[in-house]
Amino acid sequence: MPSVFIKTYGCQMNVRDSEQVARDLASRGYDLVEREEGADVVLLNTCSVRDMAEQKAIGKMKTLAGRKKRHQHQVIGFLGCMAQSRGSAILDDLPGVDLVVGTQKFHEVGRHVDTLFRQRREKTEPARIVDIAEETGSQNTIRDHLLAPRQVSAFVSIMQGCNMHCTFCIVPSTRGAERSRPIAEIVAEVESLVQQGVKEVTLLGQIVNLYGRHEFPVAAGRSPFTQLLHAVCAVPGIERVRFTSPHPIGFKDDLVACFRDLPNLCEHVHLPLQSGSDRILKAMHRAYTREGYLRLVEKLRAAHPGIAFTTDVIVGFPGETEDDFRQTCELVREVAFDNAFVFRYSPRHDTPAATMEGQLSEALKMERNQVLLRLLDEIAERRVKELLGREDQILVEGESRTNPDRFQGRTRTNRLVLIDANERWRGELLPVHLTESTGFTWYAEPVLV
Repeated sequence: MPSVFIKTYGCQMNVRDSEQVARDLASRGYDLVEREEGADVVLLNTCSVRDMAEQKAIGKMKTLAGRKKRHQHQVIGFLGCMAQSRGSAILDDLPGVDLVVGTQKFHEVGRHVDTLFRQRREKTEPARIVDIAEETGSQNTIRDHLLAPRQVSAFVSIMQGCNMHCTFCIVPSTRGAERSRPIAEIVAEVESLVQQGVKEVTLLGQIVNLYGRHEFPVAAGRSPFTQLLHAVCAVPGIERVRFTSPHPIGFKDDLVACFRDLPNLCEHVHLPLQSGSDRILKAMHRAYTREGYLRLVEKLRAAHPGIAFTTDVIVGFPGETEDDFRQTCELVREVAFDNAFVFRYSPRHDTPAATMEGQLSEALKMERNQVLLRLLDEIAERRVKELLGREDQILVEGESRTNPDRFQGRTRTNRLVLIDANERWRGELLPVHLTESTGFTWYAEPVLV
């Protein structure tokens, strides 16, 4: 059977979607390979959140199209958010593309690839397929896994879409409206993963803590998402549960209490900030204030004093003044985030922010980006001094992505930790001593008992 290479850009949901596509293709007999060179099928699962991600995907596809002149049998395709937003225009811009599949049609990729290869075998006029239609129930199609040997951590998609319409964000138009899967189906998926050796799951959604608010009722004072957390944490054998990415407005008291009451819910929250200025937050349509955000952080720390916070911040949003940026820096310093993803504002087509007055220069965005990164480095240096020499626990995932002589794992607070490779530790919950750190990557030695 033909070989397939899939390259994924963007968020964890894209990673999970690519896994579903790979699982379907493998079940049809395709050979999954780790290199694009020589592959019969090359699929790019794309991201539209920032311009840089789109440009990378376009550059890669142009390279592939150039190679295709020497390999006419090859199938190349665009999947995901960029495919959804651009549709058939991709075929005009990139003549070598055979397949364009949107965010609600990942489950159809295998069938479409079969069709394209059948046309090549039959030597009929090759069609170019565009499938970006909405599909009722598409949120229920991302449910199958293709696990590596002794894989202990997995993503579980619980919903699709977003109704928040932040003025900078293209996701509502690429992913559609919020749609959630039934709790029983998600629990059954987690149970199956545990039976295959998985010890940790991360629940995924565009606004994950707004799960089920349109489909399922509140019960005993618990939102649908809180009900789901209790149900997943009750699955026998599940050691750790995480979720991403939430919205601050979705943290009601019942969800905050989960960090106190559910022992296997990891004490880490990725809590997107975007800006520390109320004026900019209002322009972004973020629906919370600086004060409200800080109160939420206090509530979560009261529920679990050891909780870790990571965040997203946008610098250079249209109209952002020096004072707005100063307020962001002050809030970042006050919360003392464990890590942050800092992004320079990138105009996205068909979003309100793209046409707002006060667009900032790239030079100013870069300057503010660097200032904030230096602040985060200072916070990280202080945290290193606090934590070095302490004992912690990691779930050993396997080989480091950059060094096969080391294994990597994560603490419950989501710190990445590297240890010397030893097969007996693979897949284990391992106590370690933290011995070194670059600020965001940690090195450790096992605590031998």
